[in-house]
Amino acid sequence: MDKLCCLNASYSRVRSASNYGKGRSHEGVIKYGFCLVKGKAKHPMEDYHVAKFVQIQEHELGLFAIYDGHVQQTVPAYLQKHLFSNILKEEDFWVDTNSSISKAYEKTDQAILSHSSDLGCGGSTAVTAILINGQRLWVANVGDSRAVLSRGGEAIQMTIDHEPNSERSIIENKGGFVSNMPGDVPRVNGQLAVSRAFGDKSLKSHLRSDPDIRDINIDANTDVLILASDGLWKVMANQEAVDIARRIKDPMKAAKQLITEALLNGSKDDISCIVVRFR
Repeated sequence: MDKLCCLNASYSRVRSASNYGKGRSHEGVIKYGFCLVKGKAKHPMEDYHVAKFVQIQEHELGLFAIYDGHVQQTVPAYLQKHLFSNILKEEDFWVDTNSSISKAYEKTDQAILSHSSDLGCGGSTAVTAILINGQRLWVANVGDSRAVLSRGGEAIQMTIDHEPNSERSIIENKGGFVSNMPGDVPRVNGQLAVSRAFGDKSLKSHLRSDPDIRDINIDANTDVLILASDGLWKVMANQEAVDIARRIKDPMKAAKQLITEALLNGSKDDISCIVVRFR
C-alpha cells in the first residue's frame, strides 16, 4: 500500500481517482498522469478535470484542465463537458488562439448563467492548457487553480491567482466590496474567495470571468507541467512542486506524490493534480 492510500484510510470521506495517458511530440513521447482526492468537507467532491490527447486533422492536441467548483458540482461538471469543445469550435482557433480562448470562456460563462435554473447558483474556477503538436502551450485561467511549468528545473508560474485583494478596485468600481475578517481570507461581498469565476450568478455583477492567457514554446529544456487546484497550492510552493514532479518519472505517481505531500502539509480541501512530462 502506497503512502497516499495509507493517508486515505484516515482521511474523512475521501474519494480518489488516478490514471495516465500519452501523446507524441516531434521529439518523443509526452506522458501525463492525474490524481484527484476529496477533502474533509461534508459536501460532495467538487473538482473535475480533463486530461487527454485528441487528433484534429493533422494536429495533435493535448487538453488538460482542472475545474474547482464551489457551492455545487453542476458548474464544474458543465465546464468539463463543454469548455474545450467551445474553444475548438471558434473559427479562428488556429490563427488567433488567444482570442478564441477568450471568446469561448465568455460564451461558456454566458451559457452557464442563462441555464442557472438547471445549473444552480454555484460557480467554478478553471485552469486550462492546450498543447498543440507538442510544440506550443496555451494556458488560461480564472480563479486560483494554477499551472506551473518547469524549464530546466526552474518553476515558471503560467497563471495568475485571481484573489479579491488584487482586484479590489475593480470589484469596488462595480459596486461590490472585499471583506477582510480576522481569521478568514479576503472574500468578494463576504462570500467568495476569488475575484474571477464561472457562474456565481448572485455575485456576477461584481465578478469577472475573462481569463488571463499565456503561451510558450516547448523546447528541449521544458520537462514538466503541473496543473492543480488551490488545495495543493495553498500548502506548497511552485518550486517545491516542480522538484517533486521532476524526480518521479511516472507522471501519475508524481501527481499522487504531490497530493500526498499536500495532505501531509495540512491541506483539507479537495485536491486535483495533473502532471505532464515532456521529456
